[in-house]
Amino acid sequence: MKKIAAFALAMVMCLAAFAGCGAKEVKLSEVMDKINTEYNLSLKSIDDLNKYYQINNDDVKQFAAEINSDTNAPVEVILVEAKDKDAAANVEKALQNRLNSIINMYGSYTPEKKAMAQACKVTNENNILTLIVADDADKILKTFNDSIK
Repeated sequence: MKKIAAFALAMVMCLAAFAGCGAKEVKLSEVMDKINTEYNLSLKSIDDLNKYYQINNDDVKQFAAEINSDTNAPVEVILVEAKDKDAAANVEKALQNRLNSIINMYGSYTPEKKAMAQACKVTNENNILTLIVADDADKILKTFNDSIK
């Protein structure tokens, strides 16, 4: 019995000694940088707009979008110029669906974040649509409106 216990203890000590061998030192900030580089959520192409918002490419004249997921509740600013009135209706429906999804998702955040999302809206000004989900959504929308007038 003593031999088995001694053998088991020796094996545990060997495993412990070799556990650190070959282990790679990992810097999590570098890993995150790599993930952000490879899986960037910034919407750069019209195909990304379709992928994340189900907006038909043929409905879009131009767009700009930024997503910041660094906060405890992500921020999204989506600006889309639709090709015509019918296209604007399609885009508006897609953005409203996204906003509804965000409101449901924020239900698991703090009550303040859910209220913030519920206060956000989709706007349409001359076939230029916005979805702004942020603590400062009203201020961002005002900046946008001031810029297009």
